[in-house]
Amino acid sequence: MSFVFKIIDKKEINSVIPLVVKLNRGKISEDVLKERFSEMITQNYECAVIYEGEVLIGVAGLWFCTRHYAGKSMEIDHVYIEEAYRNKGLGQQFFKWLYDYAERKGCKVTELNTYVGNAPSHKFYYNEGFNILGFHFLKKF
Repeated sequence: MSFVFKIIDKKEINSVIPLVVKLNRGKISEDVLKERFSEMITQNYECAVIYEGEVLIGVAGLWFCTRHYAGKSMEIDHVYIEEAYRNKGLGQQFFKWLYDYAERKGCKVTELNTYVGNAPSHKFYYNEGFNILGFHFLKKF
């Protein structure tokens, strides 16, 4: 299998929506995601993808900022790889590519959040060398 990792152009952002719908198990509609992504691309956000040939099989959102406790940071968001491609080392390859990309942009650390109930991702992130720094809280208005 030959994979291509790349940052997609902002005008292609809607191409990732089907994967993000799967990640969120359909809890967020395509229309809401289109609206949110159109706003996200105007901020410090980029979107990395994995293609096998012409087929989009993976996605990760990337937020860039400077944190008082860590310096310049890349926060990885909404990571999803199609189920048929999991447990074959592709996630490790993708994250290596993401780390290299972040370093080229001058980042000193990588951060991410993951859903509490997503135990397989926790194992993956531990294996990638991530440590739990704190809790992520959310309050809806």
